[in-house]
Amino acid sequence: MVLLLVGTGVALASSFSRGSSDPYAFELVEREVKLGYGTTILVRLVDERTGKVVPDAVLFISRIDMSPDGMAAMTAPLELQADTMPGYYRFETDLSMEGAWALTLAAKIPGLPNPIQRRLVLQAVP
Repeated sequence: MVLLLVGTGVALASSFSRGSSDPYAFELVEREVKLGYGTTILVRLVDERTGKVVPDAVLFISRIDMSPDGMAAMTAPLELQADTMPGYYRFETDLSMEGAWALTLAAKIPGLPNPIQRRLVLQAVP
């Protein structure tokens, strides 16, 4: 059973890996955000071939933690907010500590057989 779980984990990891046929990128609109409660993070999903945003992706994984500063166990709540701009994703979070935070996102893009997963690093500043 352990081998089955390990195999499943490897299969999922490879399905999230970035290949040459995967020209999509999440981009932070701002790399520095205000430390504190009710912090807003704005991200766009871009097709790097055209430079245009991708409007119809479905996010199904989102997490924020301090792994860039060696504290992966330090997480914060992350809530996807409605946004009126297609291809943009607005999150609200409570960043209780100054430093580098990793925002991990996974999305299903229409027309792609596998979901994409990306990790973005932002800085919480006073």
